[in-house]
Amino acid sequence: MVEAMLAACKACFASVHICQRQSLTAPAPRLSQELRCDNLNLRVTGRMPVSPSGKQPDAEWGLSAMSHDHDHTDPPSDLELRVKALESLLLEKGLVKQDALDAIIETYEHQVGPKNGAHVVAKAWSDLSFKQALLGDATATVADLGYVGRQGEHLTVVENTSDIHNLVVCTLCSCYPWTLLGLPPVWYKSAPYRARAVSEPRAVLSEFGTVLPEHTDIRIWDSTSEMRYLVLPERPSGTEGWSESQLQALVTRNSMIGVELVRRREEVK
Repeated sequence: MVEAMLAACKACFASVHICQRQSLTAPAPRLSQELRCDNLNLRVTGRMPVSPSGKQPDAEWGLSAMSHDHDHTDPPSDLELRVKALESLLLEKGLVKQDALDAIIETYEHQVGPKNGAHVVAKAWSDLSFKQALLGDATATVADLGYVGRQGEHLTVVENTSDIHNLVVCTLCSCYPWTLLGLPPVWYKSAPYRARAVSEPRAVLSEFGTVLPEHTDIRIWDSTSEMRYLVLPERPSGTEGWSESQLQALVTRNSMIGVELVRRREEVK
């Protein structure tokens, strides 16, 4: 029991350490308006898709409008100082080892991540029986490929079609399929995305450069601690006969969240 608690503590600390590093290196979106969750029409559920009435895109606030105007000589933030203090204390008490901590961080930053999800998507595109199994029981199907672990125990895969586009959000916090997509991006955890993805999904998609036909039914999936979602994008035309490794190059993290489409075949040639 003690060993299990220590393992959980180490993983939690590694997560905080990575997220802290991520927040320091990733520029923040510019917000031009105050968002009030109590004014939103939160017609969303973690178990069934919802098709909100699409509003006209709001060009004032852009998820992709990033700024990088901070002074690198500024003193460390409170979060950075707290993480460093926690790291020093755990190392001093012998509760974690530096090489073990580095290994965990390396795993989630570089080894676990979108490439796992891209593998799943490419295999679903190539193998109809695998795709059917994935849509029927995603948790068991990806586990057969070896993709198991924290934040990936309960998974549902939702398929994009010519008439349906799926978008994943976590309205409460930042629930996310780590085993397939790695760490959640900073914008995914932000309050504006969590609110606006539900209230005006077309506007959010347009800010990522994704403009869908008016007839497209946009379905919102709210991830929770009990269920996480992965989007199976549409396979681009002209990729017949491609190998799984070639197809994987088309798949991006954002396309598996649903904010963007996959790359066109011309972009990877």
